Amino acid sequence: MKRSVIIVAGGNGRRMGMQTPKQFLLLAGMPVLMHAIRQFHYFDPAMPLIVALPPAHIPTWTQLCAGRRFTVAHTVTAGGGTRFDTVKKALHALPETDWIAVHDGVRPLVSPALIARCFETAVKHGAAAPAIPLSDSLRLLEAGGNHSVLRENYCIVQTPQIFRAEWLKNAYRAPYCPAFTDDASVVEAAGYKIALAEGSRENIKITEPADLKIAELLMSDFCP
Repeated sequence: MKRSVIIVAGGNGRRMGMQTPKQFLLLAGMPVLMHAIRQFHYFDPAMPLIVALPPAHIPTWTQLCAGRRFTVAHTVTAGGGTRFDTVKKALHALPETDWIAVHDGVRPLVSPALIARCFETAVKHGAAAPAIPLSDSLRLLEAGGNHSVLRENYCIVQTPQIFRAEWLKNAYRAPYCPAFTDDASVVEAAGYKIALAEGSRENIKITEPADLKIAELLMSDFCP
């Protein structure tokens, strides 16, 4: 079984309130993106890694890798104007493969155990996404008001999302749609079913300053 991964790192620092793109912020002394790459390398050192970056950020990444002697093998591709375009471009850089994982570069605490669960679920069903239950109450906003909904009917979806290669490539032949919030939504729109794997609350996405502080605390107990 041939496996590959695309790590999408196209963010900027706007929500963090910083000039530095969030994937380059330091976490336990290392850029967030490097942590994410290392976790996939720990899972399978032979698995090809594609890192998709905005063109303007590629020189910075090259300098970071050289300065920190980061030697995990990976291929860098230039992203597009949207996440959809970025993944679509990255698909062309992949070698021949049977399964493709797509992961957010700002989820540095993805564990090899979580990656393994997602691959196992994908192999059984063709496509898989990790998910965790909601703990907060939910309300649905509608014209003129809002009302409560059962949180048991919803879940939070994470990455890595893993797909049979031909499913993902076929799905990305579609034109862009604003409803495409992640790769699972693209694949689902193409008519394929998405299975859910058990996610992890530690697999947080770094989007705001508080997330970085939480990740720092989690790193002390985090083992690949």
